[in-house]
Amino acid sequence: MGNVIDTSKPVSETRQMSGRRVIKSSVKEITDENVVAVLQKALSDHDFNRSEIDYLWNYYKGKQPILNRVKDVRPKICNRIVENRANEIVSFKVGYLCGEPIQYIGRSTDESVTKGITALNELMFAEDKATQDQEIVEWQMICGTAYRLVLPDEPGEEDESPFEMYTLDPRDTFVVYSNEIGNKPLMAVKYSKDENEVTHYSVYTENYYWLIDGDIINREESKPHALDMIPIFEYPANNARLGSFEIVLPLLDAINNVESNRMDGVEQFIQAFWKFIGCHIEKEKFKEFLEEGAILVPPNDNGGNIDVDLVVKELNQGQTQTLKDDLYNAVLTICGMPNRNGGSSTSDTGAAVLLRDGWSLAEARAKDSEHMFKKAEKKMLKLVLRICRDLSENINLRLKDIELQFTRRNYENIQSKSQVLVSMLQQPKIHPLLAFQHSGLFVDPERAYTLSMNYYEEQQEKLAQQQMAAQINPNNSGNPNGSEEDE
Repeated sequence: MGNVIDTSKPVSETRQMSGRRVIKSSVKEITDENVVAVLQKALSDHDFNRSEIDYLWNYYKGKQPILNRVKDVRPKICNRIVENRANEIVSFKVGYLCGEPIQYIGRSTDESVTKGITALNELMFAEDKATQDQEIVEWQMICGTAYRLVLPDEPGEEDESPFEMYTLDPRDTFVVYSNEIGNKPLMAVKYSKDENEVTHYSVYTENYYWLIDGDIINREESKPHALDMIPIFEYPANNARLGSFEIVLPLLDAINNVESNRMDGVEQFIQAFWKFIGCHIEKEKFKEFLEEGAILVPPNDNGGNIDVDLVVKELNQGQTQTLKDDLYNAVLTICGMPNRNGGSSTSDTGAAVLLRDGWSLAEARAKDSEHMFKKAEKKMLKLVLRICRDLSENINLRLKDIELQFTRRNYENIQSKSQVLVSMLQQPKIHPLLAFQHSGLFVDPERAYTLSMNYYEEQQEKLAQQQMAAQINPNNSGNPNGSEEDE
């Protein structure tokens, strides 16, 4: 990159992070006697997680270490450029994983299951679950974990669904797990501060709710509940609870540093120093030279050569771009994102492009995230179905009846998917619902199947009525209205 010396001080060091801590406790059960002690012990681990989550959240928003860059030499030329690739990574991951609403489909062709699944999807639509899923995945990709709260409606509350869903801020929420085999969750905590800086902790266990003000239990608000489950569910992005850009933080900081130094090089080239060889120039004369563009240099008393020139050493932009491209490609590869090569070949097929440009890797990472999401979603669904059975007569589903479907990229290769659907529908041994589900053509295959079957039955009924009318009055078989034409 040329013989350019970076005279800036080191940027604030990148924080070395390796995922969020899992908060655990060795107690067998959370009781009125030990809840405050367990909470206080868990807060030490949570405070560490909260600090890292807050750092990653600010990094995602653009508050990155390069903004603290300082230069000792020519400090006025000190660019602090944030090339926010962290935001790019998170936005791509969220859009690719849940750009289309996540749907529930039936694992059985039973008509009652199909109706129940359709009703469940409608309730989730009423709760705007698609938006909340996007918030969950966004938190996952930023800090490696996310939390959702599900509660039944309050008595007398008029709502289209019998439950309420909330996406919680992971900086103010955590779950304490048991040290025993299976790591069963013992309690979940959501807290906030009031205007007097008093922290209020909402603590949930399977059968009890505590409100703790500071370190004192609020006896009036603490009470048992009938959910038989902890209503706060954790959605980890992976077992290590790593964010999507957390593992490439040093590379992202290096890209910012290269781009900032690059801009410094441009400005320093434009604002280069003047050198005077063999002569002396007064300060006032030099200012006059800068204004007029010309100067009369005094003769050299020693008879040596006189030279006035710019001290110029231009940054090699080609080599700088090569370094930056290498850093960016490493980020894309590590994070499992498609590149921007834009290569072309006359023999390229759709599958070849997916492999060459990294889309197959992005799909593999998305499928990995799907499995982690489904694991947490099943726990949440168990509570939702319980609430629906208790408060609604329309849904009587079991967890084994439901499959979670990500409708990612369902409109790609739409002609091929249409052909698959037609072929499966023409096969008498394949149930039509399976054809709708596995063709990948519909965002909500259960609803599409129900609408299609209703339409098909309506058309069959109309056809039967026309045939019956034709048999009763053969002379009017060509008139669908069954009325006689005026002669």
